[in-house]
Amino acid sequence: MRDGRIRKNIRIGLGVAIVLKKDQPAGTLTRGRVAEILTNSPTHPHGIKVLLTCGLVGRVQQICEDE
Repeated sequence: MRDGRIRKNIRIGLGVAIVLKKDQPAGTLTRGRVAEILTNSPTHPHGIKVLLTCGLVGRVQQICEDE
């Protein structure tokens, strides 16, 4: 499984599970497809921040599929 903390592993259209800011204490994951990558640095210890096609923003916790 690819690591969601490394930016080069994330690309537009990829299926991912993110944690929303409001869900961080509980760790609830939300699934969707990446519309935009918001983190500019090559890595982030809490996950790369992305915008999903549904409009939600969060940090990648899991990469669900590889197209």
